[in-house]
Amino acid sequence: MILLVLIATIGILAYAGFLLDPGHRGDWLPYSMVIVAESILVAQALLAMWTILSASADPRDFAYNDAAGRLMPHARDGDDTMHLHGAPVLVDVFITVYGEDIETVRRTVRAAVAMRGAHRTWILDDGRSDAVREMASDEGAWYLRRLSSNGAKAGNINHALSIAKGEYFVILDADFVPRPELLVEMLPFFVRDDLAFVQSPQAYGNLSTVVARGAAYMQTVFYRFIQPGRNRFNAAFCVGTNVMFRRTAIDDIGGMCTDSKSEDVWTSLHLHERGWRSVFLPDVLAVGEAPETIEAYSKQQLRWATGGFEILLQHNPLSPRRRLTTDQRIQYLVTATFYLTGICPLLLLLVPPLEIYFDLRPMTLDVTVFTWLLYYAGFYVMQIVLAWFAVGSFRWETLTLATVSFPIYSKALWNVLTGKDVGWHVTGSASRRSPFEFIIPQVLFFVFLALTTAVAVWRDVGIGELTLATLWNATNTVILGAFVVTAAREAHAIAHPRTVEAAPEPVTPTTPITIVARPERMPAPTDTEVPVAASVAAPPLTRRRRAQLAEAGARS
Repeated sequence: MILLVLIATIGILAYAGFLLDPGHRGDWLPYSMVIVAESILVAQALLAMWTILSASADPRDFAYNDAAGRLMPHARDGDDTMHLHGAPVLVDVFITVYGEDIETVRRTVRAAVAMRGAHRTWILDDGRSDAVREMASDEGAWYLRRLSSNGAKAGNINHALSIAKGEYFVILDADFVPRPELLVEMLPFFVRDDLAFVQSPQAYGNLSTVVARGAAYMQTVFYRFIQPGRNRFNAAFCVGTNVMFRRTAIDDIGGMCTDSKSEDVWTSLHLHERGWRSVFLPDVLAVGEAPETIEAYSKQQLRWATGGFEILLQHNPLSPRRRLTTDQRIQYLVTATFYLTGICPLLLLLVPPLEIYFDLRPMTLDVTVFTWLLYYAGFYVMQIVLAWFAVGSFRWETLTLATVSFPIYSKALWNVLTGKDVGWHVTGSASRRSPFEFIIPQVLFFVFLALTTAVAVWRDVGIGELTLATLWNATNTVILGAFVVTAAREAHAIAHPRTVEAAPEPVTPTTPITIVARPERMPAPTDTEVPVAASVAAPPLTRRRRAQLAEAGARS
């Protein structure tokens, strides 16, 4: 990876020198468009290379391993209470729910309850579903709902923190199924008293659609290389799920940030400004679901991009008022400007038509197609090679989504500039609306580029030479066309749904497990702890729970 990064960096610098050479400057309009777009892409690529090279092998140090060895000192006696600094600790696990499919929530709750280490599992139900409450009772989890949805997900968590009293808490989205070792892998890091949170990657198990694969693979480089590199700068940030927080750290900043729909990165920023530390643990400790439809993907990216642009325009990390280190300022600036790279394809899509229709070229006529391609390949081909190395193969789905998402990011930037509220949408959630309702700009661009390609071919036949503008425009047409075909297939699937057999009931593991989340042995929160607008349900000792406890007792 280091060798590829060094080669890619050389390619980036060579391409930048080629573009900035005054002797290569063409007509001012297309040249300016290329310079603006490529400057953003080159800057982001160079900073990404720097971050990747900064990554260390493993964040676990001696203090972590020592704490891990002392985590459950009475495990042999059947006591799975976790200890830090020799004292028992209580961990709350919050599963945020907002109308997700009940079986999806059930899988997450069942896995959360079965995690190693004593803890309490809470369902924070902003969907206010009685079916979810009954399911919580069946699965042995605490249930909590509130009367309002103020603050969206962050408000839901803050409300839970006013009732749950654990020194540490974990946040899981409703579709992220945790692995049994999540708690015991994360908690030992908190032996450091200045650590605010531990974040693990988002991994996905539903790669059955083009959109799901593209959305998942787009994040592979980030989680495998970028976030680990940010550990060195104490700038790894929370991504909203698969994360464990220290209660006192969140109390120190007044709770989870509710001023943005991207509460995760904003909360991380406030914590770092207060001097708290963070750790990114590269182990996959929970597996979730990527957005499977164009609608779900569009809503997810709109929310994420809005949060980034809000930081850039409302809380610029370069401001001297921000109490951040120089490295943290740079990393948060990269985060805040990252989605500008998604707008760059809009500028680059318009460059070939300017030459085809108006004979305006970004580079001088003495620059041949082969010269351009040589420098262009030094930048873009190496980026593809890096992604290939990270993912294991070339993923055209990722290239397609990265090229066609410019309307989403442009809308996000406009919403922040105008102060428009984008509303809250659960990642992965979607209705049964046609995908074409969400990609009108992409369809219009596809038609325009397809016609432009036809005009370009007719022109090249007339002059007897194939031009770079024609090749460039035809490539863009194919990429947008692939996305339109994907949308057409999705629309057909929505209009003609297939009957899917119900999944079989999960089989209870036959290997010994530690039975945790024993709310029947813990006192329920007092009336003074529960706001009038809240509803708390503690799970009864069900027949299945009695059987589990009896089996655990026999094994121990």
